[in-house]
Amino acid sequence: MQADFQHKQSAHCENGAIVNLLGNKGFKISEPMAFGLGSGLFFVYLPFIKVNHAPAVSYRPLPGKIFNRMAKRLGIKVQRFKFSDPKKAQQKLDENLAKNIPTGLVVGVYNLNYFPDEYRFHFNAHNIVVFGKEAGKYLISDPVLDYTVSLTEDELEKVRYAKGALAPKGHLYYPISVPETMDLTNPIKKAIKQTCNDMLAPVPIVGVKGIRMVAKAILKWHKKLGVVKANYNLANMIRMQEEIGTGGGGFRFIYAAFLQEAGEYLKNQELLNLSQEMALIGDKWRDFALEASRVVKKRSNTENVYQVLSNDLMKLADLEEAFFKKLKKTV
Repeated sequence: MQADFQHKQSAHCENGAIVNLLGNKGFKISEPMAFGLGSGLFFVYLPFIKVNHAPAVSYRPLPGKIFNRMAKRLGIKVQRFKFSDPKKAQQKLDENLAKNIPTGLVVGVYNLNYFPDEYRFHFNAHNIVVFGKEAGKYLISDPVLDYTVSLTEDELEKVRYAKGALAPKGHLYYPISVPETMDLTNPIKKAIKQTCNDMLAPVPIVGVKGIRMVAKAILKWHKKLGVVKANYNLANMIRMQEEIGTGGGGFRFIYAAFLQEAGEYLKNQELLNLSQEMALIGDKWRDFALEASRVVKKRSNTENVYQVLSNDLMKLADLEEAFFKKLKKTV
């Protein structure tokens, strides 16, 4: 059994799974529009939760939120399931495939054997789409790859039941209905407002306030925990930012593309201007990641480098606070 499925590569796994699943239902949407309508740009710092023995930093809402928010705004109905029993999880997946229903799965990355070793780490919120089964192997559309792959039943069960934080527990999902026509005007405005409210939230650990909290923490890591632990925390932060979720510069570039598409749709010149500004902020996130990675690899010759990194992050928070205040006034 194999659905007539078109695989498209994307920058981020959840966006890509959304685009590929909806495309199969005849609903064409770009990755930036899916990301923007799902209010995917976010930031939260959770020092009291440890991921890979480092304070948790997330550049996106909880897994599934982007799709759920976008679907709600567009009137798309999505079915989701979790299973405590792996056999029931496989049975439901097989039933879907027998009906030619490509199905999104949330899986752990570490045991995805088609990834090179350097990309296999303990992260349990990766999204893939299973679109068929041949000779006992599941046909996989992994949105971050430019080709499709396959996994045996045992290999797929292993990643569906990965242990640890955000354990997927057999999580699967798929759209069951999409509207034939829609006006994006109100969904775009609502999505932009939510992103602005998230990034300007009056909560110390969320949005620009959360970014400032991390900027202060970088100095504490160095002074209280020493260079080795400080660099470990920095490495984990940069991995979350640039590799796992593309949440730093990558997300800013996707959001800039969304604002450009939204500006053209709404014929709003200010959104087009802010699109360019967001792309420049994305460049600065990339610069920060590059300098931090030099520190982690002990290749930085910058004096007081932890103070410099802290200052750079503070400047990013200032830029984004000003940016989202302007963006909020445009809708």
